[in-house]
Amino acid sequence: MSSKIVDFSNLKGDFIGGLVAGVVALPLALAFGVQSGMGATAGLYGAIMVGIFAAIFGGTPTQASGPTGPMTVVAAALVAASIQLTGSLETAMGIILLSFLLGGLLQIVFGLINIAGYVKYFPYPVVSGFMSGVGLIIILLQLFPFVGLISAKSTFAILEDLPRLFSEFNIHALALGILTVLIYYLFPLLTKAIPSALAALIIGALTGYFLGWDVPVIGEIPSGIPNLQIGTMFSTIPPEAYSLIVEYAAVLAVLGSIDSLLTSVIADNMTKTRHNSNRELIGQGIGNMLAAAFGGIPGAGATKGTVVNINAGGKTRISGAIHGLFLLAVLLGLGSLAAYIPLSVLAGLLIPIGFKIIDIKGLKHLLRVPRADAAVLILVLVITTFGSLIQAVGLGVALASILFMKKASDLGEKGIVIESVENLKDEKPWQDELPFYDEYKDKVLIKHLKGPLFFGFTTYLKNQVATTDKKIKVLIIRMDQVPVIDQSGLYTLEDIVFDLEQLGTQVLLVNLQKQPMDKLRSIDIIPDLVAEEHLFASIEEAFAYIKKTNTLE
Repeated sequence: MSSKIVDFSNLKGDFIGGLVAGVVALPLALAFGVQSGMGATAGLYGAIMVGIFAAIFGGTPTQASGPTGPMTVVAAALVAASIQLTGSLETAMGIILLSFLLGGLLQIVFGLINIAGYVKYFPYPVVSGFMSGVGLIIILLQLFPFVGLISAKSTFAILEDLPRLFSEFNIHALALGILTVLIYYLFPLLTKAIPSALAALIIGALTGYFLGWDVPVIGEIPSGIPNLQIGTMFSTIPPEAYSLIVEYAAVLAVLGSIDSLLTSVIADNMTKTRHNSNRELIGQGIGNMLAAAFGGIPGAGATKGTVVNINAGGKTRISGAIHGLFLLAVLLGLGSLAAYIPLSVLAGLLIPIGFKIIDIKGLKHLLRVPRADAAVLILVLVITTFGSLIQAVGLGVALASILFMKKASDLGEKGIVIESVENLKDEKPWQDELPFYDEYKDKVLIKHLKGPLFFGFTTYLKNQVATTDKKIKVLIIRMDQVPVIDQSGLYTLEDIVFDLEQLGTQVLLVNLQKQPMDKLRSIDIIPDLVAEEHLFASIEEAFAYIKKTNTLE
């Protein structure tokens, strides 16, 4: 990865990629700003600051950053808690913005002390349960705006208030919301040249405006460069608010880091590059601190914006900066027009996004993955949706760790030794592999796995396989000494096999034990990804198959 702040080697592609990413980000910035409770302006301010400065100082050249669903849900919870404490949004702004600022500062600290190296230890069920909970929160919070009504701020209160949804709805707002959802899903069938979210926003807003329907709208958006909010941020804050500030700053910092690094991995896979995790966190922290300083909501690496940026030709950090500058231009030139956008149209954009955030795969496999993983996922999902987000993640990680220690203890009692990950760095061929290895080592790679394939090891395994030489025709994974596999391990193995098969590398599994075999079959990795004929009881059988089928030709 280039360390240059400015690299003009791909200016045309970066300009087009950044412009397209900005177009995609515009409707979402407005929608997330409204959902946060701070208004559409705060969404735009956050998207501009994080978009520009996370790109300039971050560690992923093609990353497009801005407000995201998970970050907005946390911001909205903070806004609601702060208003409950102080009585109004105006008096709560100091608490809110100071929390955002401290969250960004913590991200910078995370980057300086290499906290990114520990993100890999978040188990899949915890991440899955949390993200699904966030998706549900977004959907629930948008149900009332979708029909033209003011929504309660908590999920419990929304469920209690559901009867009003059917008795007091605004038929015109409902019609615009439905129209927006339909356009969002159907417009790509017509053309993909224009982002469906932008098309849905424009058509929905114009329909409501020209038909003269009386529906709630965004309202006035200030034009011009936003004012610094330093005075507001450091105004008098009640002593009881400090614990709230620290708690939400920590949640925003951790969530923003995870969200951004996951998007960085996606960017790596698309561009075949490697991001700098610590630098990425520093860049995100700088962006979020500046967003807070100007009254914007915090953000993170945005997957959709990053993908469209790369697909449109973006290769350097200039593309991300252009994405933010485009939003600034919109604020300066077209901000007044955004005032007429109906809130039901924004809800029609956010509800599909909420469904996208829900981890359908993880929920679909609840009855097939290890029961401990399913229990963790459900616990985190419920607590995230109806309780505290930070407690959900904390309890999920703690429970997953305890359950793993229990499983490790059970294996120890059976005389099964759990090897250190360090031992897996020794990839020297075993004695029974030597003759074949010496002959075909340029085309065949053999990986030896020892001990449980669990969440603490999956990132290492994935990184090891990602460095596989493209000349390798066959990857043999020896699982003689893998007694159990958890949900994180299952999905990591699935990703590895899928990615290698796409590159034309065949994956063979040798000597699968009962539990891993059962779990791989339960979620259809066997036979959908790994055919029955690619499973072998011994390494000799695998070698014989390779020679017989001329796989290496």
